[in-house]
Amino acid sequence: MARLRSWLRLILIAKATVLFFSMWMLGRPFLSARPSLRRRWRSFNLGTLTRTILRLMNVRVEVVGSAPRPPFLLVSNHLSYFDIVVLSSLLDTIFVAKSEVRSWPVLGFLVRHLDTVFVDRNLGRDLPRAVVRIEAALEAGEGVLIFPEGTSTSGASVAPFRPSLLEPAARGRLAVSAAALSYSTSADQPLAHVSICWWGDMAFTDHFFRMLALPGFSVRVAFGEGTVCDSDRKRLAQRLHSRVLELFVPVSGAVS
Repeated sequence: MARLRSWLRLILIAKATVLFFSMWMLGRPFLSARPSLRRRWRSFNLGTLTRTILRLMNVRVEVVGSAPRPPFLLVSNHLSYFDIVVLSSLLDTIFVAKSEVRSWPVLGFLVRHLDTVFVDRNLGRDLPRAVVRIEAALEAGEGVLIFPEGTSTSGASVAPFRPSLLEPAARGRLAVSAAALSYSTSADQPLAHVSICWWGDMAFTDHFFRMLALPGFSVRVAFGEGTVCDSDRKRLAQRLHSRVLELFVPVSGAVS
């Protein structure tokens, strides 16, 4: 039954992805001169697609607090590639992602065409380019979401934040919002830190099919009240890390 469930879901998710991504790509050339309409068209298609995926996978979403509205700069902890599905269902945002995502099968092709800002964190000279892209997106009225841990974790805690991508916020003394995610499964299912969180040396394909086979699971998304502002990016990173920790609920079974 689990194998059948995973393949059926994969087929349905693939069909939904082709439909809504095709709609986005077909409409994009006609909206190139209308940034606000273009953003709304992207948000409609991506939001509808991700909410469809959540329904197909029987994901229960608990939202605590109020999501920010564009323009905004938001930071969150990072547990899985599935975070993008969850957050896209709740927010009108673009993401800042590590450069390796571009080469991922299927997902890489999709995110390359959704205004994602890519950054090679191991290449110092790439950071200024990414910072400029983030600043331009904020000036254009976009919501921008950053995962400052730099990688996904098992959900035992929140790893220290890297301050480099917070440079636009520090330089412009911009207000930054915070959010925290946590996943859980039912008592008779594999724990979320191995079936949903994607970390360490986990193989993507095996993990993806294991997650598809789950009868369902829950995700908690907590948005912090107020914002954080600081002219020093390292201090800003530390203050935002503390804010996310306050919102964060550890994933059951995860160990540091």
